[in-house]
Amino acid sequence: MKHMVMVIEDEEAIGIMLKYNLEKEGFDVVVQSRGSKAVADVEKFHPSVILLDWMLPEMSGVEICKLIRSKPDIKDIPIIMLTAKGEEEDKIKGLSAGADDYVTKPFSILELVARVKTQLRHAPEPVVDEDLVFEDIKMDLVTKKVFRGENYIHLGPTEFRLLKLFLGNPKKVFSREYLLKNVWGNNIYVESRTVDVHIRRLRRALNEYGPDYIRTVRATGYAIDTNDSSEE
Repeated sequence: MKHMVMVIEDEEAIGIMLKYNLEKEGFDVVVQSRGSKAVADVEKFHPSVILLDWMLPEMSGVEICKLIRSKPDIKDIPIIMLTAKGEEEDKIKGLSAGADDYVTKPFSILELVARVKTQLRHAPEPVVDEDLVFEDIKMDLVTKKVFRGENYIHLGPTEFRLLKLFLGNPKKVFSREYLLKNVWGNNIYVESRTVDVHIRRLRRALNEYGPDYIRTVRATGYAIDTNDSSEE
């Protein structure tokens, strides 16, 4: 997954410039210009690195930095302070507030990108989506539970693995051979028709609460799709 960089900067031109250049480097970028909303956005997006301007409306960058460092869920996110202040005393203030690095404006975008990449060595891994969703079917990857609308769907381990593969690759058709290799494993001998048995079980469980989204592609395999399903 891509790392996200959050830019907290009230100068629109700088925010646009940083967003453009960081996205060119392969990052996801979120820009927030108001200090009063910055901490809430950090909690919402949980970025990998924060670029934080010193001078912001309503709340200074130093205050925001202190707030971030006081919150257990986000306190470890690396922060690079951006400021026009170049005096040593000001740098010490920023670092003492909890900043990990300090860049004085005007800055080289190449240097800034290099500093972001350096901080990523210490950044938390990007948060992986905890749900797989297709239409009204949702799989919670943390609790290992499946729901159709508000209804809990009980699945056996094999049906769960099949559905996980389908939900992660909607509309993609998988052959029986592929399913055997990736759901059952290379070292287990199972006849290909066994796939059909488990697909029927999966269908039966899901279809109790809604239309059939498991599509059979004759002589090819199976997919999850909103097109009409057709049994062999």
